[in-house]
Amino acid sequence: MTVAKPLQRLLIGAACLLSLSNTQAQDQLLVNARVFTGDRLHPYAQAVAIHDDKIVAVGNQADIAARVATDAKVVDLQGRTLLPGLIDSHEHVVYGGTGLLSASVEPTITKVDQVVKVALKALQEGKSMRGDVLAVTNIPLGIWSQQSQLNARFNSGPFAKVPVVLHGMDGHTGWGNRVLRERAGITQAFLRGLTESQRKYYGSSKDLVPNGFTVDAGWDTLQSKVPLPDAAFMLEAGRAGVNLMHELGITSWLDALASPEILATYKALSDRNELKSHVAAFVQVKAEDVERGDPLAQVQALRQQYANVPGLTVPGIKIFMDGVVEYPSHSAAMSEPYKKTGTMGDLLFSPEQFAQVATQADKAGLVVHVHAIGDRAVHETLNGFAAVRQANGNSGLPDTITHLQFVKPTDIPRFKSLGVIASMQLFWAEAGPDTIDLIEPYVDPAIFPWQYPARSLLNAGALIAGASDWSVSTPNVFEAIYQAETRKGPKGVLNAGEDMPRETMLYAYTINAAQALSQQEHIGSIEPGKQADLTLVDRDVLTVNPEQLKATKVLGTMVGGEWVYRAEGAKL
Repeated sequence: MTVAKPLQRLLIGAACLLSLSNTQAQDQLLVNARVFTGDRLHPYAQAVAIHDDKIVAVGNQADIAARVATDAKVVDLQGRTLLPGLIDSHEHVVYGGTGLLSASVEPTITKVDQVVKVALKALQEGKSMRGDVLAVTNIPLGIWSQQSQLNARFNSGPFAKVPVVLHGMDGHTGWGNRVLRERAGITQAFLRGLTESQRKYYGSSKDLVPNGFTVDAGWDTLQSKVPLPDAAFMLEAGRAGVNLMHELGITSWLDALASPEILATYKALSDRNELKSHVAAFVQVKAEDVERGDPLAQVQALRQQYANVPGLTVPGIKIFMDGVVEYPSHSAAMSEPYKKTGTMGDLLFSPEQFAQVATQADKAGLVVHVHAIGDRAVHETLNGFAAVRQANGNSGLPDTITHLQFVKPTDIPRFKSLGVIASMQLFWAEAGPDTIDLIEPYVDPAIFPWQYPARSLLNAGALIAGASDWSVSTPNVFEAIYQAETRKGPKGVLNAGEDMPRETMLYAYTINAAQALSQQEHIGSIEPGKQADLTLVDRDVLTVNPEQLKATKVLGTMVGGEWVYRAEGAKL
């Protein structure tokens, strides 16, 4: 039976909220607060009344006290700022949790010896092992240009007989030492047997001796020989990820790459009453799924399997339209060739394939969430959504393009006209090595100035949702808003005219992100009838200067009327 289109969003979001209420919970009255509601019609208030798991009134204490029981718990917030529960429209919480439990390097490192120090400590302690493979995560992209040092250090000494895998911080790149790449069959003979198009996913010398670097399809090949963590480890990782979200005031998120193992982990957390969040999990669809003719079969099966898991929905599909832009990857699809190679990156779906699967998904009531970094990938994704609208009309589903590192100026107005949400990781919008040194020498000079064009999108009427892509970057919302506002970095300011207003960014991480999760009817703002998801912070984030904003601390996080996190000393 076809669901009436105006009801689709309600049905997608409703299952996430089952069983989150506090049975017979004491009513609460939160008073003496600076409340930013996320409701554009009534953005500010002083008090919030809560009955069970729902907000029942917003305003001042005198006006709303009658909406709760006479024995309601009154909490004086002492003039601190109360926000809607923060929402991240693109991250990987369970996967990020595996990184919290693994050997990881600091994002500021620049030398291979610093990676070796972390890896050697993990090896000596017997930690961060995947079977017999030593895994080190969060490797900064600048390390990939130091191939001779990587091979000298990780193919000798204590690592000579130990398979070692290094995970790039971007999630698209990685490196394996000789033991691991030979196990994966990545040899000179293997590379000689590939086409030129296939070889570009593997780093090598001129005579095709592999150097260990891999990107996208090559990274998949290398990882195929790294054992997956077991269910117990995944549960611990999921628990660590959820706890970190709560510490940062994040109550809901879009998990942008929900494998069967990750979905099972969310269910395990939910079964133990440990999820206490709203998770919209998106299942990847690949081009080969379209070629087989059943691109949505697995998604629909998983959607049915997890239909009644409290705190979890499976509202749509995730598509990778391209790769990443930074040297040496150059797999993001660009409209002009990379200057030193003459290549233009890769469209992982042909325009026809993408339009086909997006149209089928829309008919099935599935949201489409697309990774697109290069300006050509963004352009073809928008063309695909235009084809969807022409074929199906406007379903009202919150289709989204995420990352948007480069966007053609002529494509910017199309976000509003097509109703496509821009999910942006503006923590990355700084003038630093990853946006200057690894990009500017390689991309066309006419394209380079259009890096993370947030203000241009905003001025053109696009709906912008806040996102982190954690564990690729920090999930700290206030550090991200600081970066969106200042665009400062060690090399100056990145495209200063693309800076974002602070209040806009607060909407981006609340009601706008809720829309990307297809749950704006239930979460994302402090309004009567919505879930009592709240974040209490230690300063007025609307008025402090940018440096003070960056240092904002979360004092308490509430989900469904329950404080799931309290900072030490917070009286809640």
